Amino acid sequence: MMRLVTRGLMFGNLFEVRAPALVARYNRALEHLTGKRTELEEFHIDISGYSPEIGDEFNDEFYLNPDGFNRKFILLSIDQKKCPLLNVRLSMSQDILRSYIEQNEEQLFVLTARDAVVGELINSVYSVDSPSDLFTIRTIEVEADTIGSDVEASEELSEKIEQFMKHKDGWWDDVLIAEMIELSKRTGNILRDPIHLARQTFEQKSFYTSHFGGIYLFRDVQEPGIINVNGAHDLTDLSLEYNCSLDNHYEIAAFLKINDLVEQITNTTLMTNSLAVLQQKMDFLVIDAAASNDEDLSNVSRRDLRDLRRKHRQDLPEAYHSLEKLMKSIIAGQQHFDLKPHDPAYFYLLRSKNHANKRLVNMLLSQLTPLDFRQLFICHKDAFYSAYRSWSDAKKSYVARFLEEEYILDKSGARMQLFGPEPAMEENEPEIEPAIWQGPWGPASMEQ
Repeated sequence: MMRLVTRGLMFGNLFEVRAPALVARYNRALEHLTGKRTELEEFHIDISGYSPEIGDEFNDEFYLNPDGFNRKFILLSIDQKKCPLLNVRLSMSQDILRSYIEQNEEQLFVLTARDAVVGELINSVYSVDSPSDLFTIRTIEVEADTIGSDVEASEELSEKIEQFMKHKDGWWDDVLIAEMIELSKRTGNILRDPIHLARQTFEQKSFYTSHFGGIYLFRDVQEPGIINVNGAHDLTDLSLEYNCSLDNHYEIAAFLKINDLVEQITNTTLMTNSLAVLQQKMDFLVIDAAASNDEDLSNVSRRDLRDLRRKHRQDLPEAYHSLEKLMKSIIAGQQHFDLKPHDPAYFYLLRSKNHANKRLVNMLLSQLTPLDFRQLFICHKDAFYSAYRSWSDAKKSYVARFLEEEYILDKSGARMQLFGPEPAMEENEPEIEPAIWQGPWGPASMEQ
């Protein structure tokens, strides 16, 4: 995986914790939440404060999210809002954390200047024992304070000030005045610089969870549905109009169509560059076939791809041949394409429409078209990393190089081309220069 790390394709855009004061502050917060401390003198953290280096140190990648439903977080800086979320168990967690930071940015800026802010995404359930328990997930409440409980102290001081102002004999209440003075030593002048982090509640109706082998749950659509990724759990007792496994393409296609969730990329009124997108998807299928036949994929050019396509034509998947036929029809001027769900290329032609669940639908589509490694990387990082581990070394090298050169250098342009103008699809991470990127554990000396 180190070839991904060194190219900024894994653990990229994390917040660096190197200053001794920040390390000490993180340790106090970590001990406050988990009872543990790190011996590391520098490390990197994601938007929630999770560090992959500390995860290695503890041999526990879920040390801030042990139950998978109530993620704890540590904020050292509001700059963490630009970071990704690692080890995602619930798809909405990153959006909730980013929204919370942005809505409380001014207060968090003041608080993190002197202390770490710790908190928790409190789910409406604390654990799930069966897939049916997922339906009890309705809201997520964000609760946060500094390690020294400055927000709580501020709220207590506010109450005492109100009590002091309301009672005409407040000036003679020595105990009340003494308590106010002690609290103000911690909070400062809350009349001039108020400290307040309101509990915020986020409603979640549709989401993906990695629990139970992976489940997509759509509730805020016309015909609700649940999609079981690996089919390891029996969901037949769940009363939904659409209840299917990931390999049931007809059911999934019907669900997406009846709820008007997707559109064809070959609709030229939507994508003027649909031919280029289709060609790239076909190239990815060629690369997979060539890699399976132990071809050398280093420095593959467009001409090399044509040669590989001819050489391994008998090994290309049915999806390729279907896409090739479609390309010829488009070039010939045909405007209407009516592929059926049984066609291997069916889902390669779809992308989500603009709606509240756009990111979730594109995530689902990426799992239905796993050979399109670029979309898998953009929309479903965990599925990408899992697939990557099983690939040949030649394919790993090609994919890492392609993503570095064709995606990282222009992420916003690639996402616009593939998914259209939808800010929610952005990973909300700054553009980086791969050549100077360091990341966790520094630059690696060898690829793995």
